[in-house]
Amino acid sequence: MKSKVKWAALGGLVLSFMSLLVHLFLAKSSVNLVHHSTITAFTEDFNYPTTPSRKDAEYRKLWGKVKTLEPLQPFAKPRSTYPAPSELNNGFIYAKISGGFNKIRTSICDLVTVSRLLNATLVIPEIQESTRSKGISSKFKSFSYLYNEEQFIEALTNDVTVVHDLPLGFKEARKHKQFPIFKPKSSASPSFYFQEVLPKLKEAKVIGLLLTDGGCLQSVLPPSLAEHQRLRCRVAFHALHFRPEIIALGHQMVERLRASGQPYLAYHPGLERDSLAYHGCGELFQDVHTELVQYRRAQMIKQGIINEKLSVDSHDRKGNGSCPFTPEEVGLFLRAMGYPPRTRIYLAGSEIFGGQRVLIPLRAMYTNLVDRTSLCSKQDLANVFGPETQLALDSFEFPPQKNAKQLKEEWDRAGPRPRPLPPPPDRPLYRHEKEGWYGWIAEKDTEPDPSPNDLRARAHRLLFDALDYIVSVEADAFFPGFNNDDSRSSDFSSLVMGHRLYEMASSRTYRPNR
Repeated sequence: MKSKVKWAALGGLVLSFMSLLVHLFLAKSSVNLVHHSTITAFTEDFNYPTTPSRKDAEYRKLWGKVKTLEPLQPFAKPRSTYPAPSELNNGFIYAKISGGFNKIRTSICDLVTVSRLLNATLVIPEIQESTRSKGISSKFKSFSYLYNEEQFIEALTNDVTVVHDLPLGFKEARKHKQFPIFKPKSSASPSFYFQEVLPKLKEAKVIGLLLTDGGCLQSVLPPSLAEHQRLRCRVAFHALHFRPEIIALGHQMVERLRASGQPYLAYHPGLERDSLAYHGCGELFQDVHTELVQYRRAQMIKQGIINEKLSVDSHDRKGNGSCPFTPEEVGLFLRAMGYPPRTRIYLAGSEIFGGQRVLIPLRAMYTNLVDRTSLCSKQDLANVFGPETQLALDSFEFPPQKNAKQLKEEWDRAGPRPRPLPPPPDRPLYRHEKEGWYGWIAEKDTEPDPSPNDLRARAHRLLFDALDYIVSVEADAFFPGFNNDDSRSSDFSSLVMGHRLYEMASSRTYRPNR
């Protein structure tokens, strides 16, 4: 009897073990299918009960073209005498561009315009966010990491001479820093270039520009330079094409969103740390994110970007329209305008300050809120990244332990009595509590230098923004959470709204009065 029980128990163990192996195998083999099943669920589970008719009045109200703007067509060609660039010009201009997607795009448009203004040859600009990153694909470097170099050069043939690199003799001189370098502001006037830069260019034949301000030329040029203003449009909408891998995946994402003939709305929250710090919107969060915004605002004051006090009333700023809409407010707007709960909404933006927590109210109102992670598999993104080398994990160090003497000195310096109770004994800090780009704020007064993984993440963020840009421009409707009305610098929503206005002026693009 005992032997039979033992054999039965052994058989049960063997069957349990085999069942576990089968489950592990199935789980491993289905990892790559998660993406496709997500898209299928999006298509089948969240369809409207009936496919909306494009002739329906409600459909036209939410998705239809703006009739008064339908006659407008894109046209950025020269409208007056416009000579082709001369081979005998004043020299070469090379540039290094720092900053994110928005600053890069605006800076390139300004660079081409300045090159035309000074009758100079432009060397393909260097995008610092990609050149600083270690381990990214050697297949795509600097400018070509984001844009199509050959298309850029060909599209500007009649405007500016563009070359891949400086001539060999000038390259050696540049390494030895023999050429003058300028760091113009985004508000630099044409007279600055004629009076300060042009004489140096004619003398040295090469100048360098360091662009960190999101541009290098004032946004509105005088009427006498109207053709240069149009040149900006040609650069932005005809010359700056993303490389083929980005365009292919971007259009694939649009097709997945429009599966079964449904329209979609693109929404960019505009919750970015720099923008919040510049406009003084830090107190809207009331947590560690407030400290991060205030730290960045203090940096901007020190750099002369802001000429205001560090602490301002964020609620007053929000009242006068200087701060972004919260996702909850956007959800209320869309519901009030008549967009049903099953509307497909694409969430654009590689950085959403505040994390997924701030999106909870919007997700509760609109269950079909998706982003690139819902529409792209890991393999899709890997094809865009190209072959990359493996980076080591960021090092992690525990803070040094304080001895009894140091603790006693801190207690003595604590100030007059009554003193607070001493803190509880130290407990170990676990890795999951320290990771994240904001973990330093709890321990240090200065933001640490970015690690190799941080630099790679910044480069990847450029590609994510490029994909979001394509999906937002192609959207049936676009709603900005924030856009710079004062035109001081271009943000993502402003770039998308401008592109949509140029390509298809009658498309439904909302411009809410904050």
